[in-house]
Amino acid sequence: MLTLDLERPATARYVAVVLLEFQPAWLALSRSQRAARLATLRPAFERYPDVALRWLDADALGHGYSDFVLCEFSDLERYHFLWEEIRDSSLFSVPFVAIKDVMLGIEGGFRRYEASQAPAG
Repeated sequence: MLTLDLERPATARYVAVVLLEFQPAWLALSRSQRAARLATLRPAFERYPDVALRWLDADALGHGYSDFVLCEFSDLERYHFLWEEIRDSSLFSVPFVAIKDVMLGIEGGFRRYEASQAPAG
């Protein structure tokens, strides 16, 4: 069932869907090697606790991507800085993974717009 949050959030809340494609070099690693590589990202995730992440596997379901990450945040710069750190890791430099696309939206954006157009008073 579709539900809409009709309340305007106090601050803008963004959602990004980052589509990833893991490369053959990643698949050639053992699962323990993969886990060790991913663990190196933990410090970056901990530096940006205001960017909520959900990593989802889509190998069997996606088309042109193998995984995607849902990111929720209210500060676009913090989100950007987190991804700069992630992209500086060996995950991207080897490369083990490539960003295929990013979809970005603002929660309740139309409501925020409508509220901005309301006459003062």
